[in-house]
Amino acid sequence: MEELATGAHRGETVYGVTSLPPAQAAPAHLLALIRAHWTIENRLHWVRDVTFDEDRSQIRRGAGPQVMATLRNLAISLLRLAGAPLIAPALRHAGWAGQTLIFRLLGIDLRAAGPGL
Repeated sequence: MEELATGAHRGETVYGVTSLPPAQAAPAHLLALIRAHWTIENRLHWVRDVTFDEDRSQIRRGAGPQVMATLRNLAISLLRLAGAPLIAPALRHAGWAGQTLIFRLLGIDLRAAGPGL
């Protein structure tokens, strides 16, 4: 492993517990599984926690938490599909763009719908 700050190389031993049989628990395979997990964590959950401040949400009753998580996931997915590399600036832009941005992200051309929209 290379230290980003100094460029020095060092070794690291990591231990883990898995229910996979030995034939499926090769080090390279386990590394790929762990990296895939952290990719999801970094691309979705971290964005929800930091950008949407989800950990401090006070919505706690009934289906409210699941509904809000689904709406946050939808917003993140739509922004990523629209090509946004960073979610926070894209959300700020969406706030400035007014009500029409959501329709553009969904592929709905309001001009084709006629005047008044």
